[in-house]
Formats: sequence, structure tokens, C-alpha cells
Amino acid sequence: AVEVEARSLPMELSEKAGVENNGFVQHEAFEGKDTDSSSQEVPKTCSVDVDPVAVEETVLKPYAGMPKEVLLQFSSQARYRVTREILFWLIIAGSIALVCATIAIIALSPKCLDWWQASPIYQIYPRSFKDSNMDGNGDLKGIQEKLDHITYLNIKTIWITSFFKSPLKDLGYGAEDFYDIDPIFGSMTDFENLIAAIHDKGLKVIMDLIPNHTSDKHQWFQLSRNRTGKYTDYYIWQDCMQAAGSVIPPNNWVSVFGNSSWQFDDLRRQCYFHQFGKEQPDLNFRNPAVQQEIHDIIKFWLGKGVDGLSFSTVKFLLEATHLRDEPPVNKSQNGESITAYSQLYHDYTTTQVGLHDIIRSFRHTMNEFSREPGRYRFMGSDDNENDDIEATMMYYGTTFIQEADFPFNFNLINMKDLSGNSIFEAVDTWMKNMPAGKWPNWAAGSPNAARISTRIGKEYINVMNMLLLTLPGTPITYYGEEIGMENIVSENVSEEHVTNTPVATLPEKSPMQWEGKVNAGFTEGNSSWLPVNSDYQSVNVEIQSTQSNSTLGLYRALTLLRNNELPMNRGWMCHVWNDSNVFVYVRELDGLDRVFMMVLNFGQGSTIDLKAIVPNLPSEAVIRLSTHFSNAGKVVNTKLIKTEKGEGLVLEYKTAKPVHTMEAFQGKCFVAEKACYSEVLNLLYMNC
Repeated sequence: AVEVEARSLPMELSEKAGVENNGFVQHEAFEGKDTDSSSQEVPKTCSVDVDPVAVEETVLKPYAGMPKEVLLQFSSQARYRVTREILFWLIIAGSIALVCATIAIIALSPKCLDWWQASPIYQIYPRSFKDSNMDGNGDLKGIQEKLDHITYLNIKTIWITSFFKSPLKDLGYGAEDFYDIDPIFGSMTDFENLIAAIHDKGLKVIMDLIPNHTSDKHQWFQLSRNRTGKYTDYYIWQDCMQAAGSVIPPNNWVSVFGNSSWQFDDLRRQCYFHQFGKEQPDLNFRNPAVQQEIHDIIKFWLGKGVDGLSFSTVKFLLEATHLRDEPPVNKSQNGESITAYSQLYHDYTTTQVGLHDIIRSFRHTMNEFSREPGRYRFMGSDDNENDDIEATMMYYGTTFIQEADFPFNFNLINMKDLSGNSIFEAVDTWMKNMPAGKWPNWAAGSPNAARISTRIGKEYINVMNMLLLTLPGTPITYYGEEIGMENIVSENVSEEHVTNTPVATLPEKSPMQWEGKVNAGFTEGNSSWLPVNSDYQSVNVEIQSTQSNSTLGLYRALTLLRNNELPMNRGWMCHVWNDSNVFVYVRELDGLDRVFMMVLNFGQGSTIDLKAIVPNLPSEAVIRLSTHFSNAGKVVNTKLIKTEKGEGLVLEYKTAKPVHTMEAFQGKCFVAEKACYSEVLNLLYMNC
């Protein structure tokens, strides 16, 4: 119905009472009516004034379910068209803004830490880790059985030392077959199962590869002795002079183990060169075929699923071709009396020109397996250049040419004495010489060095672990250091425990101490290949896992701290103070007001006023972790920080003025993978 406003003009109505309204009667019905127009009286018209605009608006009002024709009438109206266009351009602008924001975040975000940077590395000597078949020797199945221990430590990377088929001369580092597992450790199937289990737990695995030499039992060497085909020059052969029934070597070169590095072979009637034991002849890396053999070995093991390789003894790969005598350290010493490796400067048998070209070629081969996302293959080099830090740093490669991801750092192992000053020198030497943008690493134990507790004293095991796990870079833990294992007594080791192996290298390789039962839970057999340390009933994983104040408990707390706190895994490291007793440094991150300060005692009891050393240092700090476990959570006065012998503190405080921004500490701060934190966006970015 349409409301009609009454007008002042009178309306004329028909004289009859009304007229029938057929407006809602169907057309057909209406037409079908029999009407007689002549007999009906025509009604008088009714004059009504109607507003046409109102009628039009009423007719065009949208309603649900309107047909397309009606809908099109509305869509062309300005009020609908303009609204539609505004929404369209808002969507376009929002999409562009979202794309630009995504690009900006990607461009400004720092590179994520790779797996070999994000986690500590746990080094396993497989023969001593866990025996699964009761023969007294650790094996690959034993490692698989104990993978939960690795995850319990909050570690995600395992480094397994050499397990190639070998006569076990020099503890298995002279391979008889680079493509096979020594039966003492298991089979290739055991290895494949271990790799699968490691990856199922989200872990990574690194293995050793020693390319410098083989065993004298290797097929290549046997063929070379016979001058068979291409194998004739696979090793370094030289004619030897013979006089009065004795062999006169080509020069004065001495092996690492002492005495001449040349050995006469009765079959070939020549001398072959060996940098290590006479049972380990050096390969001839000036022969391209030998290099190709090593590349094929790399491809084989990476194809098996290995995530990284540690190349050991690489500085020995090349020797000078001129064969001149190496200069003696003591020029007045009679040349015939030189028998020890330390008596010569090894100018012609280590780090020769062309060495790094070979290492770069190894890197190139490994990169072929790194193309799959998330499967980067790590490469480490074990060269141990001792005092030649510049030679060590060359293994990082250059800005444009990559070699190792890092050369292994033995500074903390090679220290001659222990003090706050010596720890500082070991850390500072590496950090100052490391090329820009490279990643550091730290190790305090290895299969070839006395255990921490034996070398520096068991009272320092906790503070040394605290140092390793709070320094920037990748910490490397030798199995057993997480519970403070010590060397076994050398007198308890005899040749009956191992054949053709120097007894002096064995005490740090004693079986892992899992529990307080017989043989420390290492084996269910009657005996182990080496004796278990006599302290196994008090120093073992089982008992320490139940103690909150144990070395194992502290180790786990430190790995959690490292994994969960941004300043610990990629922030700045600034040296604050060192003296004969303590080494003090901070870890901090741009944009984050929380700072961690480590106060580590490697000497005697000490008291230090840190507030006098660091301007703007808060007067109080909270002990986040301590080697004295009961002190955690306490508040200390930064003017009076006391530490006892072997004590370590991780202090936490807040500040708006981090140490790395202070002028007084310029040149004392280092950062490897720089990142800045935005509290507003809760993300990391680079340019700050």
C-alpha cells in the first residue's frame, strides 16, 4: 500500500459504495469473466495526488533473492559502484603492503643458525661408549641404544670417531677399507640402522675421515708394492741407499711417533713414506687418481646419510718433492741423533703449497650433497697447528672461497697451565685471529688428550663445562666429560687389553660409566677391552641423573640456557676482566636489555669489584646458574663478587647500556652471527 498525503482539493468518489478491485486477480481469470459493459454504470473517477519519487524509491529497494536484471540496476548506481571500487583498491593496497612487509622481513632477518652452529657436538669414541653384544667392545648398536642420553643432554649432533675396517693400528686410524665397517663395531646394516635412528630423533651425525694414509693391509698398498697399474704411484716411494746391511733413508724426515719416516719394503725394494706409524703409509696426493679416490669415498658416506665429515691430519697431505732435509730446532745437534718429531722444523712435510686447493675440492664435493633444503653437509678439519694460529685460520677459507666450516680449536687443550689469564689468552687468540663472519668452536677434551678432570683437576670440571657452553660458537664435548670422568690409571692398562696400540694413548678412552653395576653398565660381558675407572660407582650417569647438584645436572642446565637464551647462542661476547684467578665476560644482544655475565674461577679464591670495572653496571645481579648449586637465584652485590677455587657464576641483570656499546670495551667484543632483537615485533633483524 502507498501512503498518500491528503491534498486540499476534494476527492470525487463514485456515488456507488465502491468498485471491485481486480488488481490481484490473475489476468486469465479476469479476461474470462463475462462482463456486460453496457449494463454497468461507469463509476466516477477518484482523483489522488501521488509523489512519483517515493513510488520509484519503493520499487527499487533491494530485496533478498532479487534476479540478475534487478541486481544490475543497483550495481550501476553510484553509491554501490564507489563502495565497490574503494574495497577493491583497499584489498590491492593491503596485498601489496603484505608482500612488501614479507620481503622486508626476509631481507632484514639474519641468517638462521645452521644445525652445526645451534647445538653442542658430542664426540663418541665408539669402542668405549656401549657394548651391545657382550664382547667387551663398544659398537654401533650400543650407540643406537644410548641415543636417549644424547637427547637428555639437549644435544642434537653426534661426532663418531673412526670405525673403518682396520687392523686397529693407531686405534683404527689407518683404514684397511674405506667402504666397510670394522667387524668389531658391527656391520654396514648396523650403521644404516644407526643413521636412521639418529635422524628419527632429529639428530645429526658427523664421522671421521682420515685421508692422509691407509693401513699397510689396504688393497691399494698391496697393489702398489707390486707396481700394479695405476696403483704404482698411489703411495710415496723413494729409492733407499743400503750400506753394511742397513737402510739409509732419503733424508732426515721423522715420523710423528719418532724415528725415520721412511720404511724399506722388501717386495718393492724401495722405501715408502709414513708420517705416522710404519703400518700407515702416506697416500700420494700429488697423484690425481688418489684425490679422485677420496672424492668417491666422500660421496659414498654422504650418500649413506652422514650429515658431516671431520677431515683429520689434513696438514700432512702433501710433502715437498725436493726431499731436502728439514732444519733442526737445535742447529748444533748431530743430525744422526735426531729421532724425535719435536727436534725438527717441519717445513717440508706439513702445510705445503697446494694443500688448500685439495681441501677446497673436498668442500666442493660435499656441497653437491648440500643442495637439498635442510641437508647442509658440515665439514670440519682437524689440523692442530699448535702455535701457528694463522695457519689454522687458513682452513676457514676466504670470504669468497669456502673450506671447512671451522677447523677444530685445541687452544683449551694445549694450555700449559691453568689460570684466569691462560683461559683468556686461549679464547682471545682464537677470536682475534678468526676471519670476519666465521664461526668459532671450543673443545676441552678429545680422544688424544687427558681428560679434563685428570689434566687440570676434577675441581675444575664444572667451571670448564660452564666456559665451553657459554662462549660464542659450537662447544664440543668428549663423551664422559658431562659426568666428570677421569683417566684410568696407566698401570692398569697392559698390552693384553689391546694389540698394536701405544698404551700411553689409552687412559682417556676408558669405557663410559653408565651405572654403578659391574663394568659400569658398559657391557654385560665378563670384561671390557679397557678397564673401567675404579670410581664408576660414584661417577656414573644413573646416579648423577638423580642428583640436582651433580656435574651432569649442571651440564644439562647449561645446555638449556644456551638453547633458550638468544644472547647465549648468537649474541656479543665481551671480555671484561682477567687475572690469575678469574676470567669474566658478558653475552648480550642488541635490542635486548637482559645481559649474562660469566665469572669463572680457574685459580684460587677471589673477590672482585665488577662495578668499578664496568660503568653503568647495576649494583645487583641475580645468580642464574652456579657451580655451587644452592646459590642459584640469589642476589649478589656487583661490588663484591666472591668466587672459590673452581667456582663459576652465570649472573643475569638488566641494563640499557650494554658493554659492547661502551667505548672502554671497544676491541674487546666479538660477534660471529650478528643479530638484533625487536621487542615490539618479537623478531630478529640484521641492520641495527
